[in-house]
Amino acid sequence: MVKQFIQYVKDHELIHPKDRTLIAVSGGIDSVVLCDLFHKAGFVFGIAHCNFKLRGNESDNDAKFVEEFTKKHELPFHSISFETQKYAKDQCLSTQMAARNLRYEWFEKIRNEYKYAAVATAHHKDDKVETLFINLFRGTGLPGLHGILPRQQNLIRPLLFADKKQIVDYKNEYQLIFREDSSNASDNYLRNKIRHHLAPALEKIDPEYLNTFEANMTRFQDAEAIYQQKVENIRTEILTESNKEVRISINKLRKLNPIATYLYELLKPFNFSFQTSEDIIGSLNRESGKLFYSTTHKLLKDRDYLIVRPQVKEQTSDQYLIQKDSTEVNSPIRLEIKNIKVDQDFKIIDNPNVASLDYSKILSPLKLRKWKRGDYFIPFGTNNRKKLSDFFIDRKLSLFEKEDCWLLCSGEEILWVVGCQISNRYKVSAETSEIIQFKFVKK
Repeated sequence: MVKQFIQYVKDHELIHPKDRTLIAVSGGIDSVVLCDLFHKAGFVFGIAHCNFKLRGNESDNDAKFVEEFTKKHELPFHSISFETQKYAKDQCLSTQMAARNLRYEWFEKIRNEYKYAAVATAHHKDDKVETLFINLFRGTGLPGLHGILPRQQNLIRPLLFADKKQIVDYKNEYQLIFREDSSNASDNYLRNKIRHHLAPALEKIDPEYLNTFEANMTRFQDAEAIYQQKVENIRTEILTESNKEVRISINKLRKLNPIATYLYELLKPFNFSFQTSEDIIGSLNRESGKLFYSTTHKLLKDRDYLIVRPQVKEQTSDQYLIQKDSTEVNSPIRLEIKNIKVDQDFKIIDNPNVASLDYSKILSPLKLRKWKRGDYFIPFGTNNRKKLSDFFIDRKLSLFEKEDCWLLCSGEEILWVVGCQISNRYKVSAETSEIIQFKFVKK
């Protein structure tokens, strides 16, 4: 088995000769066997143990066992205790998911701090097939069909070549001591139900089912690679990104089939579910302006695009004061400000991001604020008041663009819809002797 282990590591390029690897050790048979294989293969490694405090004294005794194990073998030892149940409740997670999040976040912290090349876990072939069924039950789609991979970034699984029987035989051959986790006997978890009931039934049908399913998973993984390549090609064709905002062409999206699957794959990086993707598709023939949310992002169905941007906390203030003698503003947007004496050589800059206003007509302090219903101003070149909402419609601004819009005001009057248009009332005229100029610098 040692030779198989070394060959598997070599084939998948999991460990290089000078690497230091951090092994996640629970004290159970799998992780103890993995440590022994690392030792016999001559790899350099340290040990990390998490006490999740889920099984009382049993959890504490596991931690003591692993600590004694590391002392006996003179290995670097890293340990931590978690209040897992409290974390699960605070984060609205299942106990299993909470434990998973806690340990992998801590593993990566230790890996970086102590310069380990990778974190190794003791997942084996049985785990890989069990994970396939878990993913099938949860409906994770094609990416869930390859089960556990030998490497995912800095996480490696060098024991995937072996099944549970091989691991037990190896433990017996070398008389290794380990701790038995009592929760393994419980049917409270989906993995245990699969292990205790489904796996034995499959073994009766086909004693070699593990190898059969592993071969299938390899083909699934190859099929997924082809699938993802197609998705990436579509992504480059219909998706554009700028300033943390993503736009998906609705016209191009309509031509895709199956449209729901394509949209789900495009939106998956932003944590939208398949159900939400279907709801978005249902809105394509309706009026623009509908919003959809994931845990991290929001999506706007606009006229021609689906627009995705991160959810951010609202501004802590709805207005910001600016003195007329200021030279710059850095929050909530960046403005460069200067006063200019008018002479015969002065020319107005034709740029919507630059506002040149008559200094004498402006009262201090100025203020920046977001727009609200009922706002109006007199657009440059006109003499009539116009509702800001109508001005936005004429400009075909999306809901997100309206949300981003700031107004520069003198008292309650709008001087400048920043980045769009100044008020005709404050324009530079033949009588203007001094100008105050604002330049909007986009971050």
